[in-house]
Amino acid sequence: MKRWYLLVSLIVFLAAALMLVSIGACSSANTHSMESYTMARRAASPPPSITNYSTGVWMSSSNSRPLALDQQLAKKMAAIPGSLPSLEDEIWIIQKPANWGTAPKSDDIPGSGSLLAGFAPDTPADKLVPVPLKHTAVRAHVGGLIASTVVTQKFENPYDQKIEAVYVFPLPQNAAVNEFIMTIGERRIRGIIRDKAEAEQIYAEAKAQGYVASLLTQERPNIFTQKVANIEPGKAIDIAITYFHTLPYRDGSFEYVFPMVVGPRFNPPPSEAFTAGSGIGAAPRGTPGTSGQQTEVQYLSPNERSGHDISLTITLDAGVPLGEIASKSHTIAVRHNTKTSVTVQLATETTIPNKDFVLRFSPAVERATPGMITWVDPETGVGYFAMLVVPPKELASLPRRPMEMVFVVDASGSMNGVPIEQAKDAVRAGLRLLEPSDTFQLINFSMTSSQLGPAPLDATPANADKAQRYLNKLVGSGGTMMINGIKASLDFPTDGERTRFVCFLTDGFIGNETEVLGEMHSRLNGAHVFSFGVGSAPNRYLIERMAKLGEGAVAYLSLEDDGGEVMTTFFTRAAHPALTNLAIDWPALEAAEVYPTSLPDVYIGRPILITGRFDPAQADTPARLIGSAGDQTFDLAVPTTRIEDDALARGLRAVWARNKIAALMDEATYEPNPTLAGDVKTIALEHNLMSAFTAFIAVDSSRITEGSTGTTVAVPVRMPEGVKYETTVPGGG
Repeated sequence: MKRWYLLVSLIVFLAAALMLVSIGACSSANTHSMESYTMARRAASPPPSITNYSTGVWMSSSNSRPLALDQQLAKKMAAIPGSLPSLEDEIWIIQKPANWGTAPKSDDIPGSGSLLAGFAPDTPADKLVPVPLKHTAVRAHVGGLIASTVVTQKFENPYDQKIEAVYVFPLPQNAAVNEFIMTIGERRIRGIIRDKAEAEQIYAEAKAQGYVASLLTQERPNIFTQKVANIEPGKAIDIAITYFHTLPYRDGSFEYVFPMVVGPRFNPPPSEAFTAGSGIGAAPRGTPGTSGQQTEVQYLSPNERSGHDISLTITLDAGVPLGEIASKSHTIAVRHNTKTSVTVQLATETTIPNKDFVLRFSPAVERATPGMITWVDPETGVGYFAMLVVPPKELASLPRRPMEMVFVVDASGSMNGVPIEQAKDAVRAGLRLLEPSDTFQLINFSMTSSQLGPAPLDATPANADKAQRYLNKLVGSGGTMMINGIKASLDFPTDGERTRFVCFLTDGFIGNETEVLGEMHSRLNGAHVFSFGVGSAPNRYLIERMAKLGEGAVAYLSLEDDGGEVMTTFFTRAAHPALTNLAIDWPALEAAEVYPTSLPDVYIGRPILITGRFDPAQADTPARLIGSAGDQTFDLAVPTTRIEDDALARGLRAVWARNKIAALMDEATYEPNPTLAGDVKTIALEHNLMSAFTAFIAVDSSRITEGSTGTTVAVPVRMPEGVKYETTVPGGG
């Protein structure tokens, strides 16, 4: 067979050290009363109280005893790898009072794609809507497959009484969040990871007693909620969140993605998410709680804007010369530090946080060195490894197999306009690439689903023309009943002669991801699912998980991409033989500690990352990768490189733990696990990680803030670029 190679973490890239960047405190802003904002707009009316725009008011307890530092918990913190603070950091932990209770909660639970706020709904179109979230600063350092990122949100209270700020924001769906620091003036208070329910209780008590406190929880693997209580008038607080994540390597380039806005989600009735209120709601600005969901995003109308902006700086330390560095999503400035290191920054004209930032860069090398990176934890003696398997381009020259291609187009309201037109262009390109031995089906869904015919059609010119006419009629409207599309695409019988490829084109704007993934998994029956994330801010968690569970691959179609071009490239990858029947033969492996647990097929240009733990005592025997490429088998020795850099090692350990949590959560979507919460908490607490069942809590117990009451305020965000407000926000049209 022709020579093929194994790319493992681009060892020369991974040799570069990771850096964690600390962000300084922001300066205080001028204090304004709520009345000054409303009076300017409604001079004829008496100024409304702040409660008109907020989600609730709490009362601080005047006789609460001071919070104390829990020394025993601090000792436990010291035993958590990577959790020790620097000398300038503080750790304040609440000690439970004897009469521990639950702090009063507002009737409406806030949540948004930014700090939740409330200003009068009749703000003039030409006026700026002020928000307490002034600025987001992102600093990242990339060394090969693993990136470390510090996100600092700078909050200021512009009102004349203290507030609680609630901030719902996106991060990469594979982010391993393992550090949380609250900065008040010159003081840095390091958050600790706790059981989620316990952290929420600590936060509620601190809030009721008048202490400044912050709480970070996870709503989805890519959506997080942050609350900051008792921000005094005119005061500023910074929250810095650090996470590690791996970068996808597609078609010869690495890709760094930073999501900037949560897209409007649809929660279909009578789904479990809708009934339980656990979806992600969308609401017009100034109408908190109207979505009925615990987590809610309020959106600015098209003629409104806020002063919140974003800065982003990425340092690429390659260790080898870099090739092309580009971003289609944003205008960037690139400064070459050395031949192997560059700094990338957002240009000043692209600082509005309304779409995903996507940076692609490639090493200027033709071949990667075969190998695997490993590290042994000196404290536990446990070994960790990472391997990226990339099939050779030579496989593209082999004849492709007959296909049953099922195109599934999301025609819901959030796809209206440019997104659905791009999806249609992509399907048209796919139809042109079909061969006479193929069959195809075309399905669309919104509130219901429909299809081109009762069964797949032969790939004839006449049938292709019929499909073109069907496509031309599609428009985006209504809700996203994705389960209807899942059933329509997977339930009809296969013909037994062709491999079924189901190609979903969607923005993924739903709140019932777990149900959709469970329904899809139960209906696969040998089909492969390929997912296209459409638009400027797609739900990457859903898009990635669909392809993972469906043993397919992922592509993204942004507003700047050509739909036909993306489909042509993607179609070529999916149609040709991949590496199959993969297995790692290595006595040092702990079989239950390798992720993904079942190695999937690997398509050209779409490698897979394998992470795992191993027994160093058994590591003398070389690891071997075995499997099939086309109609031939292979058995390759995998050279090993041991990494020494502490920052990179910490990232490798965190990424492995995050992958294990993701595997447990994925399995729970189709196979109930009564011990899921305990299993996830165990690994998350051991590795100081955010999860669905753990949370970060930070409390400044040095002083009680002034004032006996506080107000939970809400601020809306901009709609993702290309998404229409009137077709996605209930009551906002």
